[in-house]
Amino acid sequence: MNITVVEHNPNWKSEYLNEEYLIKEILQKELVNIFHIGSTSIQNLKAKPIIDILLVVNDIGKLDNYSDQFEKLGYEVMGEFGIKRRRYYRKGGDNRTHQIHAFQYDNIQEIERHLSFRDYLRQNQMISNEYGTLK
Repeated sequence: MNITVVEHNPNWKSEYLNEEYLIKEILQKELVNIFHIGSTSIQNLKAKPIIDILLVVNDIGKLDNYSDQFEKLGYEVMGEFGIKRRRYYRKGGDNRTHQIHAFQYDNIQEIERHLSFRDYLRQNQMISNEYGTLK
């Protein structure tokens, strides 16, 4: 995979919203919530230009029934990919553009881990700047 770190792009929010719409069309009743996470969700933070998406679903096992629809959107379906009780999808090949981390609604630890990190950086500009410099 090619890795680059770039200045914040204000278009990342609309790119996320476009993908959110497509995912909602697929999952409908199975989807509990969807969030833009990762560095592209943090205002003014340098980031790898990859839109990270967190899905919260009713039943993680049922998510496997939607593999064909995710593939039609250009995602590679990766299964748990190293984290138990997760489903991971990536899009863009060597120049990845999106990745999805999906968890069942009661996997509070993993859901909170992603949201807490995002929210911490959003609320602490100095830490966010240091994190961007580190990248």
